[in-house]
Amino acid sequence: MTLTTKTVTKLQRYFEDQVDAIKASDNYQKLLAMPPLQRWATVAGLFLLSQLVMFGTLYLIFGRIVVIGFFASILAGLATGLGALPALFFKDISKNLFNSMLGAAAGVMLAATAFSLLVPGMAYGNLIWPGKGIYVVSLGMLVGALFLHLADRQLPHVHFDSISDTQLNSLKKVWLFIIAITIHNFPEGMSVGVSFGSGDIKNGVILAVAIALQNIPEGLAVALPLVGLGYNKWRAVGIATLTGLVEPVGGLLGITMVSLFQPILPIAMGFAAGAMLFVISEEIIPETHSDGRSRYATFALMIGFIIMMALDNMLG
Repeated sequence: MTLTTKTVTKLQRYFEDQVDAIKASDNYQKLLAMPPLQRWATVAGLFLLSQLVMFGTLYLIFGRIVVIGFFASILAGLATGLGALPALFFKDISKNLFNSMLGAAAGVMLAATAFSLLVPGMAYGNLIWPGKGIYVVSLGMLVGALFLHLADRQLPHVHFDSISDTQLNSLKKVWLFIIAITIHNFPEGMSVGVSFGSGDIKNGVILAVAIALQNIPEGLAVALPLVGLGYNKWRAVGIATLTGLVEPVGGLLGITMVSLFQPILPIAMGFAAGAMLFVISEEIIPETHSDGRSRYATFALMIGFIIMMALDNMLG
């Protein structure tokens, strides 16, 4: 067995063991024994209580901006599940439609990277180190791209263009692709957190919207292959949603980091921008052109860029 196969097998076994342990617990059995209405009310109550404790703790320790940023990164991550919902009704979609969705996502991310990370990052850099903002942000960009390059080399996964042709045709490739999506969602969530950590809620909102729009086709790309391999449709949507929920982790790390250490803000913004540009160039754009030139994706990219540029102008 290769190292990649062993790692994937271990991950699958670990998650299966955790699920079995939960199902075997007394509390889980008590929950199943409840009438359906009471069961769902209990689950909803526990979830709301956990969120109240978590957001209350963040507010007391870090303040309002951190809470807003963390909440925005959660909503951006949940957009992955929104994008997966068509898998409940379809097993496949038109290649041109999917390429157009990815192209629009790339355009949205490019605009958000430029207007919500690079431009304010250079401005903050010039305030801290007059005349040197561009160099600080550029350094951060290179570090962010290098981080994802090393993650790509060290962690087992397959690239976005593996969903070409007949989608993913094996369970192992599906899970490797899911790992890839999860890897890339972390720095995207961090970019939302870093943007809110600057104290500029406008930029944070724009970036959260951009990431949410970009997550929609990713969710569909995860859910459709799982349904095609025989997974329960709701379970496929749930797995797709979970890949996006790594973003709040990155978001919380980004926003607390720059809130506590303001001087690293320009570097952090450059880092987030570099990571996002890496994903766009390495994963999204190649996939939209995997079957040759795609005018649909090209024009969709331009439309996505214009939409985010207009949104930035309106909120500005």
